[in-house]
Amino acid sequence: MFCLRLRLWLQPASQVWAASRQNVHKLASLQKATMMPPKKLQGLLYPFTDLEAYLDRSVDTTQFQLFHPSVEDMVQSEKLFSSSPSHKIDYHISAERMDHVPVLQQPEVCFIGRSNVGKSSLIRALFALTPEVEVRVSKTPGHTKKMNFFRVGKAFTVVDMPGYGHRAPKDFVDMVEPYLYTRKNLVRTFLLVDGSVGVQKADLIALEMCEDIKHPYVMLVTKIDKCGRGTLLTNLMNLQDVVKTQTSSCFPQLFLLSSLQFRGIHLLRCFICHLTGSIRLTNTCHT
Repeated sequence: MFCLRLRLWLQPASQVWAASRQNVHKLASLQKATMMPPKKLQGLLYPFTDLEAYLDRSVDTTQFQLFHPSVEDMVQSEKLFSSSPSHKIDYHISAERMDHVPVLQQPEVCFIGRSNVGKSSLIRALFALTPEVEVRVSKTPGHTKKMNFFRVGKAFTVVDMPGYGHRAPKDFVDMVEPYLYTRKNLVRTFLLVDGSVGVQKADLIALEMCEDIKHPYVMLVTKIDKCGRGTLLTNLMNLQDVVKTQTSSCFPQLFLLSSLQFRGIHLLRCFICHLTGSIRLTNTCHT
């Protein structure tokens, strides 16, 4: 039933999107993902469902599903991440200092995280439906040295920030903090944590910075495909405890993501579109 409903919603737009998706990974598109068995599709769209059965019954799972959009909502958000003549998605500019940052009116979201946490890979997965958008991904930690701005039509802007920790730019703090403190059109900061290793000391420092700024932010758990279920659950529960006891500006829900398997990517796209006011959800969500 779940797959059938998704196919019906995608059917009217199939001819519109087909031309621009010839070289797109099959899991990046909801249209192609419907070919998966229902249980695997559920895990692709809502990754937490694969872990819920392994949690003790005493664990409150409500916080993991505060944002649970409908299939229809995900379809609408996918359209915004697909480039067209009237909705161009492109790399805009890079900046090293605030006086180099472009003045843009549309809502903005930014991604920060420890070097090698998979930040650029995640952004590339978000833009996978528009492969001509160049998001450089390197095997060398600390590859991103500047603030990179990507425009999603007139809807919103995505900013890829330099990584902190190992091989971070020497002027990381001078570059990132002024942006986070003064950027008026910034609607949400996404702080990435590696799910395969758990929260690190550098992550706690970044979390403290976000708390000092008192601007809403969200924790994203990356690389959930890089470790066993037990390790991931342990790291997830530890991180959830940190969010519950040490934060006041962080959205309570953790978003589980795999850029390689595209798990959680559709959910995150929808969340970004919701935060920037680009779509109106059919489900009621607490954000």
